[in-house]
Amino acid sequence: MIADSPSTTTRIVTLTMNPALDITTRTEQVRHTDKIRCGPARHDPGGGGINVARVAAALGASVSAVFPTGGLTGARIVELLRREKVDQRHVPIADITRESLTVDESSTGRQYRFVLPGPTLTASEQTACLEALESAAAGAELVVASGSLPPGVTPDFYQRVSDLCRAHGALYVLDASGGGLTHLRSGVHLLKPSLRELRECTGQALETDDEQLAAAHELIDRGCAANVLISRGGDDALLASALGSQRFPALRCAPGSGVGAGDALVAGVTVGLSRAWPLPDSVRLGMAAGAAMLLTPGTAACRPNDVWRLFDRTSAPVELAANRR
Repeated sequence: MIADSPSTTTRIVTLTMNPALDITTRTEQVRHTDKIRCGPARHDPGGGGINVARVAAALGASVSAVFPTGGLTGARIVELLRREKVDQRHVPIADITRESLTVDESSTGRQYRFVLPGPTLTASEQTACLEALESAAAGAELVVASGSLPPGVTPDFYQRVSDLCRAHGALYVLDASGGGLTHLRSGVHLLKPSLRELRECTGQALETDDEQLAAAHELIDRGCAANVLISRGGDDALLASALGSQRFPALRCAPGSGVGAGDALVAGVTVGLSRAWPLPDSVRLGMAAGAAMLLTPGTAACRPNDVWRLFDRTSAPVELAANRR
């Protein structure tokens, strides 16, 4: 493990098992079989937990990012995070960190995203990541695990992180999909699936609010999570807890790139929780951070002034206690 360690205990620690060097560019039109001439490229450090750490740091939180890194792309992520002054603990791996490509089509406003599977992590590299996380999480209040699991990582890995958090008394926030979500058993304070991820997890269409909340409450009743926040793109978000359900009105912003909006949502909620805010107020901050991502280029972290301005525009959640089941 190689660390850029802060002098004081970090309050928020993020884990990104499948980081990416995010490349964003623009072209007039995307056409098959043609050579596509693109504009200048923007490079950002990416992957769920890294994006959460960048936004949390921009909002003034004490945060440290833990992630594996390999090859030139991994070194570039380390460099870019240092430029943003985001504390990091990176674990060297043999394989090469992936790249992700986003192409904005000027003629239509469409966005094309190309996401690679990522490097294969050995069992010893996975153990090293957990050891780095345990070191960083000592004394931390919140641990956020976010993003996909790369090839080679066991599907129960996020449950192992949950067990680690419980041992250290840290609240666990999880944003996962696929096996990382379906193999979850217990210990999550806040689970943040997108609607697509929740549908994939349950195998159901979940067309209505009631059906979506019922699926969320089933996860709570099974003991997987204490709270489940369902993000639905530009639509209202839904929060399920043991006490009932709430709908959080979406903020309307000028159209822009939605890349990283879900991670910014998680970051805002986590920052609120780190400041001992009630969960509903923390979700409102998350909604503001997610909306603020539409105002930045590529996957650049949202600007604090935009977040706080939009936070002032958020509405109180709508209670949906009748939809408990």
